[in-house]
Amino acid sequence: MDISVIIPLYNEEESLCELYAWIKRVMNENNFSYEVIFVNDGSTDHSWNVIRQLADNDDNIKGIKFRRNYGKSPALYCGFREAQGDVVITMDADLQDSPDEIPSLYSMIKDEGYDLVSGYKQKRYDPLSKTIPTKLFNATARKISGIKNLHDFNCGLKAYRKEVVKNIEVYGEMHRYIPYLAKNAGFTKIGEKVVHHQARKYGKSKFGLNRFINGYLDLITLWFLSTFGLKPMHVFGFLGTIMFFIGFIAAIIIGVDKMWALCHGIPQRLVTDSPYFFIALTMMIIGTQFFLTGFLGDLISRSSANRNDYQIEEVLRCAK
Repeated sequence: MDISVIIPLYNEEESLCELYAWIKRVMNENNFSYEVIFVNDGSTDHSWNVIRQLADNDDNIKGIKFRRNYGKSPALYCGFREAQGDVVITMDADLQDSPDEIPSLYSMIKDEGYDLVSGYKQKRYDPLSKTIPTKLFNATARKISGIKNLHDFNCGLKAYRKEVVKNIEVYGEMHRYIPYLAKNAGFTKIGEKVVHHQARKYGKSKFGLNRFINGYLDLITLWFLSTFGLKPMHVFGFLGTIMFFIGFIAAIIIGVDKMWALCHGIPQRLVTDSPYFFIALTMMIIGTQFFLTGFLGDLISRSSANRNDYQIEEVLRCAK
């Protein structure tokens, strides 16, 4: 099979028939063998009934129905698990992503050798309240992930080589960082294509401004896990050692200053009356806690069943 199209959706009954007709036309014009996987993320409208009606009349349609709303990342995870196409395309169900982009995305994966191609909605039809935070968010994501050529991490229109979606785990709200997840899994040929962004035709956006706050928190989590996930002692042990060392040196300085004053008969207040003593003591305690946190983290990491779960692409063995 050439292409799997995965469409996560939540309360999008008005757009589904029009979207599928558009996808079907594009596929037939290019002679693609394909499947369309609708993932109904706990919709409360008649979206699932529409999907069932479409599936009854077309063998290219698959459907997955969640009992409740879990979010876009779980929907993509389940869609990736079911996908059979050599190239996997993801797009939103609100008609803001154009299926006319599918042939060129497919070509970039199959002919140009990209592992992942992310859409870039250069000209957007969103209000400034969304576009300005989006630009700041993407700039931060580029800096932390090291993927300098992507301008729109959160674009729902993406294309993947099949091996990519079978070797990454999308969870929580990590759908925003699939290119980063792919890079961490060893798929480094990541490209971008400027795509057409259409104004929403039906319904309203399902995402609020809180997605930007959650997005930054998820980005920090992903950065930490990819950098120190298997070696927590390297960060907590280092910070703990530095803090303990600074506090210990400060305590020695306070003690030496007190001894010098006593030896020279200079009146000096009690060490425990000095705020610097308690600051030094606090730093030593916190440093010890950081060190122990890193130590416990290493113990947990070493006992994990996935501690040696490496991405191996190919193995050659000598013939005997």
